[in-house]
Amino acid sequence: MSEENQEEEVWAHSAYRSESIEWILQILQFLSHIHERAYGNHPLTAKHKEDNRERSQLRAKVEHVFAHWVNEMGGKLMGSIGKESVKATIGVKNLVYNFKPYGFWENKNPKAVG
Repeated sequence: MSEENQEEEVWAHSAYRSESIEWILQILQFLSHIHERAYGNHPLTAKHKEDNRERSQLRAKVEHVFAHWVNEMGGKLMGSIGKESVKATIGVKNLVYNFKPYGFWENKNPKAVG
């Protein structure tokens, strides 16, 4: 685990949920936010559906950034060499992503934004 990634929570899709994964996360003292999933004739309870909805809202905020990287910025792989160069590349990609709403509003109503 890197120094910058010290979170003790795991967020993931229901495909990653299993008893063994939950057991390992518990041993490593990680808090699991892995989505619940229904099995065969055992549908999700209202509580599980609500938990999944809350988890999805949080995950979507992060996943939209990566989707933008993949679809519009050449993917998640970095062609940089060295930690500082990769950090700079990620920073530039995030900056470009954050300018996207500005560009949208600038094109929508040029006189209102500037």
